Amino acid sequence: MLPAMKHLLCILCIPAVILLGAEEAHTESVLADQDPTRSIMLFLAGDVMLGRGIDQILLHPGDPVIHESCCKNARKYVRFAEQKNGPIPAPVSCSYVWGEALKVLERVSPDLRIINLETSITGSNDYWKSKGVHYKMNPPNINCLQAAKIDVCALANNHVLDWGYPGLRETLETMDAAGIRGIGAGVRLKQAARPAVMRVAGKGRVLVFSYGVANSGIPPRWAASSTQEGVHFLNDLSSRSVNRVKQTLKQYARPGDILVVSIHWGGNWGYQIPTDQVRFAHELIDEAGVDLVHGHSSHHVKGIEVYRGKLILYGSGDFLNDYEGINHFRGLPKGAHKYYRGDLSLMYFASVEPESGKLVQLLMTPTRMKRFRINLASQDEALWLKNRLNREGRMLGTTVNLNRVGELLLEWR
Repeated sequence: MLPAMKHLLCILCIPAVILLGAEEAHTESVLADQDPTRSIMLFLAGDVMLGRGIDQILLHPGDPVIHESCCKNARKYVRFAEQKNGPIPAPVSCSYVWGEALKVLERVSPDLRIINLETSITGSNDYWKSKGVHYKMNPPNINCLQAAKIDVCALANNHVLDWGYPGLRETLETMDAAGIRGIGAGVRLKQAARPAVMRVAGKGRVLVFSYGVANSGIPPRWAASSTQEGVHFLNDLSSRSVNRVKQTLKQYARPGDILVVSIHWGGNWGYQIPTDQVRFAHELIDEAGVDLVHGHSSHHVKGIEVYRGKLILYGSGDFLNDYEGINHFRGLPKGAHKYYRGDLSLMYFASVEPESGKLVQLLMTPTRMKRFRINLASQDEALWLKNRLNREGRMLGTTVNLNRVGELLLEWR
């Protein structure tokens, strides 16, 4: 949708939440003047990996055989984690892994819940031979996503095809049967490009698009085409790619829609935000009319920007995985764990204005992964996240404050 279209008001009367195919500094006092009942609140999370070790503790564990150079059985990841942090119960209910995040979601009650799902959901054994790591969750464990009432899963990432094209097809079929929208992958490019179209009662529509960029480790062969199944793929972050996104959005957007682009880009480690990511995000807003950029791929949270009133999450971090007992900092300097804290994450609650798409408020709940479960972060851990976001947000014009109940509130200029 062109930016000029944002000035038109949406005249739809929406009956329910239905699933369909240099600014002024914002402070708590300013936000108090906003009408929260008119805002659309989105819950956003980074990478959610429910396969491998996590799949093995759920009610319906799949075949544990994996094909990593250092490990051939997914159950070893459970043992690695137990050696570090103590016993992990098994089998566990579908809600176990979400832990204390479920109470937060119930209390905050966002209009929509969006994650990057970084695993296939399949029983396929047809693993992608040229990849070193393969994630999959057994299809009967799909109720794990349902337990958190996830509405939309971005699938354009470097793990959705880990178990081949049969694994991709089963992933899409399983999610569809469960009533969860999987976007960014499909049996043809048309399906992979199709957004999740969500209607929020009395407020309007939210369209969520999913893209994966080559520099996040997605094999170019995974790109969907008119004759090939795969992911919604971008070779680069050039202006040509911006125009491609713009043309896709124009096919689906209506005046007054909130447009979210969920994008898997960049490497796993490093706080520096590449200049091409900044330029691309800005052009998505300026040229394509995007209202919110939901970036992920980094294993840790990164700096946040509000550009022309629109939220940009450059790196949402890992939200849930089975990494806690392994040394996944291979090749990084000694002490990398303390520097990046990949076990700490955030639940992002972004409130946006329906008419303009501008950010009204970003509230973040600090979390920590432990024993394959999401826990609320301690005060020291929340302070660590606050200080890191402030350090990284300095050049982006954002700061965060910690409130009395341990939540982080974004301020921007």
